[in-house]
Amino acid sequence: MGVHRYIYPKNREYGHLLIDLRHRDQVLGAQLTAVGDRELEGYRFSSAWAKDQRVFFVIRFSRPFIDAKVIDMTQDPYVIEQSATSKAIVGLLDFYSYEGQPLVVTVGLSAVSIENARANLEAEANHFDFDRVKAETQAKWAQQLGKIEVGGGTAAQKRTFYTALYHTMVAPNLYMDVNGEYRGRDMLIHQANGHQVYTVFSLWDTYRACNPLYTIIEPQRTNDFIQTFLRQYEQGGLLPIWELSACETDCMIGNHAIPVMVDAWKKGITQYDGYTALQAVVASAMQDRYGLRWYKSLGYIPSDEEPESVSKTLEYAYDDWCIAQLALAMGDQTLADTFLHRAQYYKNLFDPSTGFFRAKNNSTWHTPFDPFEVNFNYTEANAWQYRFAAPQDVSGMMQLLGGREAFAAQLDTLFTTRAVTTGRQQADITGLIGQYVQGNEPSHHMAYLYNYAGQPWKTQARVRQILDEQYTDRPDGLSGNEDCGQMSAWYVLSALGFYQVVPGNAQYVIGTPLFEKTVIRLDNGKNFTIEARGASAQRPYVQSATLNGRPLTQTWFAHSDIVNGGTLRLDMSDRPSRWGADEAGRPLSAIQAEPIVPIPFIAAARRVFQDSQRIELGCADPEAVIYYAFGKNAAPGPYGKYEKPLLLTENAQLRFYAERRGHRSPVAYAEFFRLRPDMRVLRYAHACNPQYTGGGEQALVDLQPGGADFRSGRWQGYEGVDLDVVIDLGSRKPVREVRVNFLQDENSWIFFPVKLRVETSDDGERFAPAGETFNAVQPTASGSLQQKLILRLGNTSARYLRIVGETLGKCPEGHKGAGNPCWLFVDEVYVE
Repeated sequence: MGVHRYIYPKNREYGHLLIDLRHRDQVLGAQLTAVGDRELEGYRFSSAWAKDQRVFFVIRFSRPFIDAKVIDMTQDPYVIEQSATSKAIVGLLDFYSYEGQPLVVTVGLSAVSIENARANLEAEANHFDFDRVKAETQAKWAQQLGKIEVGGGTAAQKRTFYTALYHTMVAPNLYMDVNGEYRGRDMLIHQANGHQVYTVFSLWDTYRACNPLYTIIEPQRTNDFIQTFLRQYEQGGLLPIWELSACETDCMIGNHAIPVMVDAWKKGITQYDGYTALQAVVASAMQDRYGLRWYKSLGYIPSDEEPESVSKTLEYAYDDWCIAQLALAMGDQTLADTFLHRAQYYKNLFDPSTGFFRAKNNSTWHTPFDPFEVNFNYTEANAWQYRFAAPQDVSGMMQLLGGREAFAAQLDTLFTTRAVTTGRQQADITGLIGQYVQGNEPSHHMAYLYNYAGQPWKTQARVRQILDEQYTDRPDGLSGNEDCGQMSAWYVLSALGFYQVVPGNAQYVIGTPLFEKTVIRLDNGKNFTIEARGASAQRPYVQSATLNGRPLTQTWFAHSDIVNGGTLRLDMSDRPSRWGADEAGRPLSAIQAEPIVPIPFIAAARRVFQDSQRIELGCADPEAVIYYAFGKNAAPGPYGKYEKPLLLTENAQLRFYAERRGHRSPVAYAEFFRLRPDMRVLRYAHACNPQYTGGGEQALVDLQPGGADFRSGRWQGYEGVDLDVVIDLGSRKPVREVRVNFLQDENSWIFFPVKLRVETSDDGERFAPAGETFNAVQPTASGSLQQKLILRLGNTSARYLRIVGETLGKCPEGHKGAGNPCWLFVDEVYVE
């Protein structure tokens, strides 16, 4: 429902109002009908981010219109009627001018039907009293924002805080009608039973802070959110990832409905069936899509099989830990053990030589490696911003990085290293402090990790710095995209003085309060008060603490402490203290299960090599012993103990695993090909983009296809320039045919070349034209397309071939990137 006020223009007899049902995205169908002289009704179905968004509406006016034109814009000439059904409709309404008098417009919306839109409008705004609606809305927001009352601080800090709190309450949105009907994930109409139904679940963002905040101030809505998740599971077979208008957009990674559900369950928010919830989370984790097939079999996702492989592996491992917690709560130890094992898979991408989580393909670390580089191995981030991305096992991360002190030292470096990134430009990476990125979600827990390392004063200093530097009350007061409330939820919780580092573990880690006194008014009628005497930018450090009058020597407290009501009192100072620094005071995040044996890796090697190469094997577990065997069979055997680097001089298939005290890793596999000596790349006229090297300078002749995804690492990419390469055939020989395989993905600005041109030479310097062939596929063709352009040369002989794929140059007219440089992608050259 919406209520709008339109002021008539002065000194005009008529006023005009335009209703535009066109859209920059694809409109699947629309209808607009004038009903009498005060109402319009209709619908618009569109396909964009939500692939099948259905919106029905009724619009009412406080004054009659004297003329209504409904124009079908798809007809030539335009057809003007009182009603139209089309893909492009405009309504033009004329009203008598009442100078200085408002025209009030009310709008009812529904995802179900026009009738329900009208019923919603009748129930929520069956009048045209704008001031009444304004007053009612202000009262509702005052009640909502009154859930937290802050005292002390500056006026600007209070404006920033309540703006942030407001932002956390804008989404999710109610997605049902007053009669309880709603459109489900199966696009059918359902009746809600005992709970509200919602939409707009940006779960990759919000599971970190927004949903934990809701468990404190919106427990009933949290129940409703989870009931909505379960209805979507029942109607569509899976839990949501990023749902919008009953459609799964799949625009982010992980299965982060899982931590939202598990965190709520662990906090006693359980007005839904736990066994159904457990069934749902397991079903989502056992799919084969989005790299899960490889994750389940290898314990990690290879970068040449799935983009953003490092981030997906790490986040799936965290989700798996959450599943284990729910399984334990439901009494299923066997299932819990399975997922506690999987929760350790983050170790399979830890490179002990660099101390970072890195991408692997062909069981080999992706090279070259630059932890500052933003590439498609990480989600909106680089290796720095995913370096501490196993919150479910902080103790395990400490062990990988060399212990508690070394872990804290690397946190120091995170905040103090240079604040620049290399590689791909990523708009989400903003608000940098060193390589810490407040403007995007993967960093949000990191400042609180010092507590786990026994250095809570550093958490206090960094959190205060972020609160003061990254948030203001100005229009640009956020350092990044709001992301459905997550950016502001971090501020709200941190300003209160605590943060939940590990959703699914019902504990909050103490930071530094922004205000001297804060009162959280709970739905159960109790209050939880945080008092921070002397809190200020100059006094961010906690000297001592009490909880309900008793000394608190640990840097964390439980969710139940909030729900039961009480007072957390912190004494603030301008000097760091050792409060909470000893072992008893530190929060603990550790997986209590048999440690996995990480799958071993190849330190550095090329899939395709010249002459010979040495292969060095390694494992993130220094106690593990590695065994290897050559051969194609599933059980090639016999496996030998690895003791020194392996020398390859021919094509080879290598299998290897690691073992520790009877426990064995999955078997790793790698294959290697020796380049044929009679066909090598001599030179390129234009270097490919460093993000898309295809595996090296010989990638075009290595017989390794690129696959369907341009982010696989096996495609060479050229931005705005031609492919222009010289191939050396080793000696002069007959050349009958040249084939070059190209990719088109117009949504990613990648287009087939205009044509393929081939020239020949005997000395590699002077070339003569041999022929050309043209691409016939239109640049508007959508999807991930591949095409071999083939040029038959007849009786030509040559030693050198110059192969030119002429780029389209710029994105064509009508494309979303029109006028900007486009890409040309190529993976292989074949010569016969």
